Amino acid sequence: MGKNLKGKELGKGLGQRKDGLYYARCRNYRGEREERRFKTLPEAKNWRQEQLYLRLPPEGQPAVTPDMTVDAWFNRWIRDVVGNRAPNTLRNYRERYEHNIQPFIGSMLLRDVKPMNCQAVLNAMEKDYAGSTIRQTYMTMGTFFKSAKGNSLITKHPMDGIRYTKPVRAVDDIHFLTVDEQERFLKAAKHSHNYAQYALILETGLRTGEMIGLTWDAIDWEKRTLTVNKTLEFRYKQKAWRAGPPKTESSYRTIPLTDTAYNILRLIYDTREYRKEASALSTVLTFMDRRTGVERKLVMRDLVFINWRTGMPAKNSSYDTHLYKLCDEAGIERFCMHALRHTYATRAIESGMQPKVLQKLLGHASITTTMNRYVHVTDDSMQKAVEQFSKAQNVQKGE
Repeated sequence: MGKNLKGKELGKGLGQRKDGLYYARCRNYRGEREERRFKTLPEAKNWRQEQLYLRLPPEGQPAVTPDMTVDAWFNRWIRDVVGNRAPNTLRNYRERYEHNIQPFIGSMLLRDVKPMNCQAVLNAMEKDYAGSTIRQTYMTMGTFFKSAKGNSLITKHPMDGIRYTKPVRAVDDIHFLTVDEQERFLKAAKHSHNYAQYALILETGLRTGEMIGLTWDAIDWEKRTLTVNKTLEFRYKQKAWRAGPPKTESSYRTIPLTDTAYNILRLIYDTREYRKEASALSTVLTFMDRRTGVERKLVMRDLVFINWRTGMPAKNSSYDTHLYKLCDEAGIERFCMHALRHTYATRAIESGMQPKVLQKLLGHASITTTMNRYVHVTDDSMQKAVEQFSKAQNVQKGE
């Protein structure tokens, strides 16, 4: 049983090296000892648990060996390896596999899949699919084959050297609101029963699932902060609500509240005793914390946002449907919920917020994602920037 540098026992197969890295050891399905090194103890624990879990197949499931089919591996991978990821991420994995990957390689043995087979999957999508969907398929294959290689099921990654040519939608095509459009939208939404939700996202940059899954214990009234540590989504196929962790580890974050955001939440809190509550709000949902691997609970009755007619949280798609009506009323181009998050990012940079700060507030792992996909340059911001540049030049010239 290994120990950390302070002498504390960490558990079987775990330990800490003199350089501070944690290691995890176990034996694979061939009986060979494997070791991996990690920056954090939870990462080491999760890797070891994954290996041990995969080594012992559930009753009725095939053993995890190189002789299993791609279908069999994908089913084990989606359930046991990445099963605690965000609901939307898992849904995308399944859709891309079932619609695009499975018809080509699902029945093949893992060890027999070659780069040309993977390339054929992507080539078949070129005519009828958007670049973003092809990219999702590319990433899905890359991720589950990488996991197969990491578990010693294949010796070479069949996606090595594979490329797709259809461009992903340009950033400029992603909708966001100008200052004028934002004002017109909020004016039209003022009478909407979803006004608080729309306005809160424009003040905090929350993802839709993060907003729907927001509970009162995530709000610190004294510090005036909001903590993102879970999501909630209605799964139409299962006809049930599903709680989950935030999208990535970087998505766990605490957001300082603006005065507007604080007042929105305070008003809802102070009037919560008058809201309608369906009996189904007694449901308690469970999910796995992405950082610790510990099971957590979401009490539906503690949700901040409850639909005034149904007494239940509003479903994801209903927000977009209602948005379209408000856009028509405001006389602006229709947009989806995610555009509000893009708008928040754009307003933040226009106000002078540092990019690294915005990255943390949005919960992005990479500053590149923040600046290249979420921050948009408007005509107004360009005009102001040129005016500021002109003033600075005149000062230097002594004019």
